[in-house]
Amino acid sequence: MSSREEPTAPVRIPPGGFKELGPLNWAIAKAGARGIRRPRFSLMNVLGRHRVLFLAWLPLSGYLLYAGKLSRRDAETVILRVGHLRGCEYELQQHRRLARSRGLDAETQARIFAGPDAEGLSDRERTLITATDEFVVTRGVSPETWQMLAGHFTKPQLIEFCLLAAQYDGLAATITTLQVPLDFPD
Repeated sequence: MSSREEPTAPVRIPPGGFKELGPLNWAIAKAGARGIRRPRFSLMNVLGRHRVLFLAWLPLSGYLLYAGKLSRRDAETVILRVGHLRGCEYELQQHRRLARSRGLDAETQARIFAGPDAEGLSDRERTLITATDEFVVTRGVSPETWQMLAGHFTKPQLIEFCLLAAQYDGLAATITTLQVPLDFPD
């Protein structure tokens, strides 16, 4: 199955409504759906079914996505690369759109998907993609890549890179395992 195909397996935990999410998680999911301009935000409507865990997960996820020390462009580079490596169409659909609003046009996204040797990447982008590949595939970053990464990022940003890559790698695995339905079935 390519990363652009919808999963053929049935949804394992269907998105919940008001009754399954409770009033707070339902309100959060509705606000999220407005943010992506869809009637439902499937990820929130699935994860929100675990009422307490959802509320614990949401602040970290929101911080990494909207307020972290990495630039939003750098964060989207990492997220897109993780989604590509994991073949997670849900993550890619959400973040291809968001990345465009953060300065990553279709051409730049294609270079991110092609990998660190793609023509037209900056040294910073190459380093970030290489580090993401190593982190996701080997569960660590080599000393050589770390040294290059440290040449571009501060210590807090390096910590955030690790947590961001881990967050989206785990999220891709969760989305794939639960077979979260696509919000944009196009």
